[in-house]
Amino acid sequence: MTIRSIALACDHAGFPLKTFLSQVVVDGGHKILDLGTTSHASVDYPDYGFAMASALNAGDADRGILVCGSGIGISIAANRFQTVRAALIHDALGARMARLHNDANVICLGARMIGEDVAKDCVNIFLNTAFEGGRHLTRVDKLSQHGA
Repeated sequence: MTIRSIALACDHAGFPLKTFLSQVVVDGGHKILDLGTTSHASVDYPDYGFAMASALNAGDADRGILVCGSGIGISIAANRFQTVRAALIHDALGARMARLHNDANVICLGARMIGEDVAKDCVNIFLNTAFEGGRHLTRVDKLSQHGA
């Protein structure tokens, strides 16, 4: 699967980790769509979860990476949209299963919860794991039939 563009977004707490992960994405051969924020100045994480949904809905990105302090708030914000399947990830197995079984199109990470090495592993697995389909397809389709 050729991934055209990966959107990245974060709040102020996630800014350092997003900056680090931007290079991980580039090193993986992908293009970046940076949705912000671009500094440590305080911002509201819902704005960046909503920006991610907008980018995916418009077809500007194929997948996304969201980062806030815990990963929780920004994942809630992104999942308010029907076309987003954002998974809060803490380890490599979670990243793998999010793609294999749930066809997650967004990975959410907590900058205060995991370090750079774990985040790098999670992102690389997320970007390089295909959806398994099969028995999981019906379940994923149900997610797209309901919601906002």
